[in-house]
Amino acid sequence: MVQSGLERLIQDDFRPLRGLRIGLICNPTSVNRGLDHLADLMAARDDLRLVRLFGPEHGVRGAAQDMIAVENQGRDERTRCPVVSLYGDRVASLTPSDADLDGLDALVFDVQDVGTRYYTYLWTMALAMKAAGRKGLAFVVLDRPNPIGGELVEGPLVEPGFESFVGLHPLPVRHGMTAGEVAGWLLGEQGISVELRVVEMVGWRRQMRFQATGIPWVPPSPNMPTPDTALVYPGQCLLEGTELSEGRGTTRPFEIFGAPYVDPYALKERLIAEQLPGVRYRPLYFTPTFHKFAGQSCGGVMLHVIEPDVFRPFETGVAIVKAVHDLWPDDFAFRQKAYEFVTDVPAFDLLCGGASIRHGLLSGRTLRALRDGWQAQASAFERVRARYLRYA
Repeated sequence: MVQSGLERLIQDDFRPLRGLRIGLICNPTSVNRGLDHLADLMAARDDLRLVRLFGPEHGVRGAAQDMIAVENQGRDERTRCPVVSLYGDRVASLTPSDADLDGLDALVFDVQDVGTRYYTYLWTMALAMKAAGRKGLAFVVLDRPNPIGGELVEGPLVEPGFESFVGLHPLPVRHGMTAGEVAGWLLGEQGISVELRVVEMVGWRRQMRFQATGIPWVPPSPNMPTPDTALVYPGQCLLEGTELSEGRGTTRPFEIFGAPYVDPYALKERLIAEQLPGVRYRPLYFTPTFHKFAGQSCGGVMLHVIEPDVFRPFETGVAIVKAVHDLWPDDFAFRQKAYEFVTDVPAFDLLCGGASIRHGLLSGRTLRALRDGWQAQASAFERVRARYLRYA
C-alpha cells in the first residue's frame, strides 16, 4: 500500500506546516485515503494557519470544463478561505501575483498529475514555484503517484518558440516522473530558484499501475474519469490540436474518438496495419452531448489497451492522426483557433512541442521515421532525468 505525501504529512500530524501561514494549491484530488480534503482538514485545526486557496485549471472544487476561465471566487464555501484562480482569461492569471502571496510563508502544492506534459497542473506548479521564489516563500510539494507509471519516457521535447501552458519547459510528452521529481528538475535544470521541500511517498515503485497503489482515483479534471483515460491521454490529447472529436461529451473521453466523416471499419484496418503494441481497436458510432460535433453522429474507434506495459500512447496518437489524415485528406483539419492563450502557433505544434511532426504528417513521412525523431529526444532526456528520480 502506498502512502501519498499528504498521508505522510497527516501521519506527522502536520508538523512541517505548523507556525507557517499557508497558501494551498489544490483541487478535488487533494484528498487522503478516506477522501477527506486537505483544505478541510487544515481549516479544522487550530494549530494551522490556512490563509488562502489557489485553484488550477478547473478550479479548487473542479467544476469548470477544459480551457474555461475561472474567476476569483471570493471565499470557499467549506473553509471560508479566500480563493485565487490560477486559470483566468489571460496569461497573467496563470501566475500568483505578489499581492496574492502577501501574508504567506509557504505555498503547498497537492494536486494529482496524470504523467503527461500537456496536463496543465505541472505548469501551474512551475509558475507558482517561480512566484514563491521571488517572494521568498517556501514551496512544499506533497508528492503523489504518476498514474501511468514512472519508467517509460516517450515523445518530443518542447523546442524554443513553442512554449505554452501545455509545455513551458523542455519536458517529453510522457515524462515518467512524479510532481516532486519534476519540481526538482525545474530547480536543477530550468533556473527556478525557491526553497523546495518535497514530502515523498512511501511504498511507490516506478513500475506501479495506479490501481496497485490503493489510493482512490479522484478525477483530476472533468474529462479524466479513470486511470484508463490517463493511460491513453499522452497520445489522444493530440486530437485537441485537430478537428477530430477526442470523445468529450461521451462516457469514455480520449478512449473514444472520431468525426462524422470517419468510416470506423476502414480506420480500424488502417490502424491494425501499423502493428502498434498493446492496443486493440473497436469500431463504433457515437454522438457527443457537448464539445466537438455535439448532437451529431460520428464514426470512430474506441481504444482498448490490453497490455499497458508495452502500449505506447504517443505513438498511437500520432498514428491515429496520420491514419485519418491519409484516409480523408479533404475532411481532416488541424485546429486553427487559439489554444491555451496562444494565437500564432498551431495547437498541434504546441502539443508536440514543435512543427516537425505536423510537417511530417502532411508530407507523407512514415510513422517509423516520425518516431525515430522524437524518441532520440526522449532518450537524451532520460539521461538528465535520472539525476532527479526519488523512487526505486
